[in-house]
Amino acid sequence: MPILKIARMGHPVLLREAEPVDDPTHPEIRRLIADMAETMQDASGIGLAAPQVHVPLRLFVWRGTAGVSVLVNPELEPLGEETESAWEGCLSIPGLRGCVTRPKRIRFRGLDAEGNPVSGEAEGLTARVMQHETDHLDGVLYPMRMEDLSLFGFTEELARAAGGTTR
Repeated sequence: MPILKIARMGHPVLLREAEPVDDPTHPEIRRLIADMAETMQDASGIGLAAPQVHVPLRLFVWRGTAGVSVLVNPELEPLGEETESAWEGCLSIPGLRGCVTRPKRIRFRGLDAEGNPVSGEAEGLTARVMQHETDHLDGVLYPMRMEDLSLFGFTEELARAAGGTTR
């Protein structure tokens, strides 16, 4: 399976809304999912959305406790008012990190790679990754969500200034 080229901030594919996937079981979609999973792992990422590999479709992969998962045509909604701020990075914005505030808990639904409906609730890192990747499907990059741009910078500089707490 090939390692796919990751689009970087500034490429138009990252700024448009992605199209729904008609059939997650289509061989091309299955191949895309497998290639995305391998690309994400090769890049040491924890999530990757199809637009990041120049494919404007509504699906993403992420690395969870059970290995690599996929969510096709995701729909997310916050659960409650509670938010949390945390440092985020992005394979499309290499070498940079920013502090982003997001809902702490979410409800999600969509399809798995077999076309079966999936739904559930997520919190913590999983909820953050799912929101970050769904933003990619809507043409949103994490700096667009930042409230304080003084908390945006190069990973090495932020780690040095914070004593290594930005990962």
